[in-house]
Amino acid sequence: MLGPIAWRTPPVHYGPWELITSLLTEGLTARGVEVTLFATLDSRTAATLDGVSPTGYEENPEIDGRVWEALHVSHALARSGEFDLVHNHLDWLPLAFSRHCAAPMVTTVHGFSGPSIRPAYQRSSSHFVSISDSDRSPDLSYIGTVYHGIDLSWLPTPSPAAPSSDLICFGRIHPDKGTDLAIEIARRAGRRLVLCGIVQDRDFYESSVQPHIDGDRVTYMGSVGPDQRAKILSAGAALLHPIRFAEPFGLSVVESMACGTPVIAYRKGSMPEVVDPGVTGLLAENMDEAVAAVDAIAEIDRIGCARRARERFSADRMVDDYLAIYRKIVEE
Repeated sequence: MLGPIAWRTPPVHYGPWELITSLLTEGLTARGVEVTLFATLDSRTAATLDGVSPTGYEENPEIDGRVWEALHVSHALARSGEFDLVHNHLDWLPLAFSRHCAAPMVTTVHGFSGPSIRPAYQRSSSHFVSISDSDRSPDLSYIGTVYHGIDLSWLPTPSPAAPSSDLICFGRIHPDKGTDLAIEIARRAGRRLVLCGIVQDRDFYESSVQPHIDGDRVTYMGSVGPDQRAKILSAGAALLHPIRFAEPFGLSVVESMACGTPVIAYRKGSMPEVVDPGVTGLLAENMDEAVAAVDAIAEIDRIGCARRARERFSADRMVDDYLAIYRKIVEE
């Protein structure tokens, strides 16, 4: 399992690629599959851990991500002949050397960082898995789509009624995520808003988000760990997800729904695939529709919302899907 090294696996706070890598690794190991996880050396796993980077480069300013990712990939691929399959979660860099991989490679495309990296995908010898049908590139051939799964054990059982009327916005603070739009939706709906996530765009935060944070109508909790994350996600009336880009998946969306907290999302990217309208949330085309959805969201059965999300997006289901793909690749 060739994991990313921006953060520890599993991450302490933020790190969606590391989180999925961890859930899949632990799920496979629990099924008796022999897995070696290539990740940061401070990672935690029941599998065999190997790697070269002591910590994540986003957590240690002394680590140059470009250098240590190259060292990380080189170290892992040098051992590739020892394995039946190499599962790449590290984007384009391993693909540039995929023809030097001694075992079949499968790559989960967690999201394209830009069109300039496409040649590495197009020229590689890897199999590709998309995380939603909407995130597929017409330039690539895919062996399957596997929706992310989540660890349901740390998510609380939903209550029939919302614990509060507050709205939640969970994710990196960046224009793509529409943090400023969520603030405006909550203001127009007359609701309090709880913001959580890392600040990924400092200028955007200081100009469009921070001026609205008053500790009352808008509260910013920072980047929160799993325990606090579950408490916050389960306590709101709805999660706002007014994205400006084609979201490849949306882990916080699924986690919220699994807590019984429905989602109000803009109809972009994978949201029509992930959200079941009227069951786990509502889709909106614009701000006016999102504001109207805030009142309508109370009609959604929170227990039914959690049930549907847990059926569709469990980590066990994700492991099953990947095992089927592994078998197909190895048999071929």
